Amino acid sequence: MNVNGSTSQQNTSHQHEDLSIHVHAVDGIKVFELTGSLDIATSPTVRAALTTASEQENDHRFIVDLTRLEFLDSTGLGALIGAQRRAKEFGGDVRLIAKEGQILRLLRITGLLKVFAVYPTLEDGVKDGQRVGDL
Repeated sequence: MNVNGSTSQQNTSHQHEDLSIHVHAVDGIKVFELTGSLDIATSPTVRAALTTASEQENDHRFIVDLTRLEFLDSTGLGALIGAQRRAKEFGGDVRLIAKEGQILRLLRITGLLKVFAVYPTLEDGVKDGQRVGDL
């Protein structure tokens, strides 16, 4: 895993062979942009990034942008559910960004649209706007 320098805006990138995570803040909310595959090989990297952020922040609100994911399996879902559980313990939440396609279908099929607030765009997620289930 490569970690590229942090700036005052808390921009960081984590690299794994099959996944990259770009972390930045939008309106004070930490955003994790995932690109690639979130699966058994990469879920520990995501779990570690989300856990570290949760431990370092007093605000336990996070957005995970899944729009650039090509693949998501049950271990990846487990990492997201674990992050949501930790955030809820501290009065926060994990919001997901997902566009129409395989990832959103998986969230629908598994019933996770009832567990997570899922938004079609980052702007909607930041502003707690229109959710995917509302469309």
